[in-house]
Amino acid sequence: MKEYNCGSLVPGCEWHTRHEDEAEIMRRAVEHMREVHGETIMRETMIEAIRSRIEKARDAA
Repeated sequence: MKEYNCGSLVPGCEWHTRHEDEAEIMRRAVEHMREVHGETIMRETMIEAIRSRIEKARDAA
């Protein structure tokens, strides 16, 4: 399981997602950036910034 926390890229944002497939996390993150943060153009630098922040999910205690 992998996870992405938007707050690691956009300070103060508490949105996060988890999924086994990194491509699904990317799809969700791009959708979130467009809908919530108003990003109309997803540049390659933004895609790489999101991808670099996807981590192995920490197990909930």
